Amino acid sequence: MDLDKQRQHDGDGDGAAAAEADIERLPVDLLAHILSLLSPFRDLSMAGGVSRRWRWAVERVLASRRRLSFAGQRTGNDTAARLIHAAVNLRDLDISRSCWGCHITDEGLIKISSADCVANLTSISLWGLAGITDKGVVHLSIILWSCRHVTEAGLVALVNKCRRLECINVGGMRVPPESFVGLLSISPALQIRSIPRILDAGVQAS
Repeated sequence: MDLDKQRQHDGDGDGAAAAEADIERLPVDLLAHILSLLSPFRDLSMAGGVSRRWRWAVERVLASRRRLSFAGQRTGNDTAARLIHAAVNLRDLDISRSCWGCHITDEGLIKISSADCVANLTSISLWGLAGITDKGVVHLSIILWSCRHVTEAGLVALVNKCRRLECINVGGMRVPPESFVGLLSISPALQIRSIPRILDAGVQAS
């Protein structure tokens, strides 16, 4: 590399460093506002790894969110738990799995269960998470579509803990239809979706 090219290369490096320094001087509130405009949730999640200030800004963005969806994202236990803990005002949580989606297990649900927002959730989707069992669900949960390892005991524990749940979707589960009657004795207004037809059971289904 000749001298002129070396100077140009050094100058480009100085410009990039200056631009980075300018970004780091932004007030956290302003940085949080800019990050809130990111459309794909994946980008917002990745932004939290830039620096400590960016992580603070991302946490401020999450604190204002009432709905959070990880559907289709490559998200594991630790990342999901960290972001949900920051979303203190969350009401609607979707951690469904698609073909390239979340890989949340019982360990992840247990970590998520201690988040401040859990008691106030009105909707949780765990669609297709085959890696969860009663062990995780009793700490949290709910759309439980195709969660075949969750039993009646897990559902009872869930409804007992999450009294604000308005609806659960149980399609594809291996729980006998008659078991859902007991859930309504705990939460009479609960809507239970995608259950087989039950005669004379009094189940509120939709």
